[in-house]
Amino acid sequence: MLTPKHKNGFFLFGRHAVEEALKNPKRECIRLVGTTKALQASGLASIRQGLAVDYIDDDQILRSAVPADSPHQGVLLEVRPLPGLDLLDLEPVADQKNIILMLDQVTDPHNVGACLRSAAALGARALITQDRNSPGESGVLARAAAGGLEALPWVRAANLAQALEALKDMGYWHVGLDGHTDTEISSVSMGDNIVIVMGSEGKGLRPLVRKHCDAIAKIPMTGKVESLNVSNAAAIALYEMGKA
Repeated sequence: MLTPKHKNGFFLFGRHAVEEALKNPKRECIRLVGTTKALQASGLASIRQGLAVDYIDDDQILRSAVPADSPHQGVLLEVRPLPGLDLLDLEPVADQKNIILMLDQVTDPHNVGACLRSAAALGARALITQDRNSPGESGVLARAAAGGLEALPWVRAANLAQALEALKDMGYWHVGLDGHTDTEISSVSMGDNIVIVMGSEGKGLRPLVRKHCDAIAKIPMTGKVESLNVSNAAAIALYEMGKA
């Protein structure tokens, strides 16, 4: 069975996630593992000089290191988590949109990864999650993020309500997403510095987090389905706030 060699190490898998991590100078990479065929075809071993490379031609060994439903494409990369970002690093930059996505206890790593992907694609400054009751970095999350994990700063805050207060002091306005309101997100205009706050599927925003939002808005729907997946809703909200 293939297991991480280093403390706090974990495996990224799939060519795209591995390639983006290798290209990220902030990512501490420990070793590249893969089949001879996959590594030779991908050229991944040449991206980061001096990195240990383990060639393993037994696909079952690679499979032992990833979830059963996750394709690895013959390559794994053992890494350590990225350095944490401080909330104070998110001071608004003048003359540009500064949009931050905050997730309130979204626990599914697939959803968090997909939100990272959307936030990176749509120009967000950062993602903020709570340092507990939300997933950390993992191969599953990285694959869902499709490179977004390496591209978008991620802040883990001990207390989201306090984080919102600190961001307000920096000049950010906060809009929470909730279907139980008459205000549509397309009608919300808050300037260039905005935090979009999204709750978990099912429970939504917690009361204290909701209380710290300046506005509560919804994404209008036809009613043919009850709700959107949180990552789809995040993408729509990011787009609407980005163009407002």
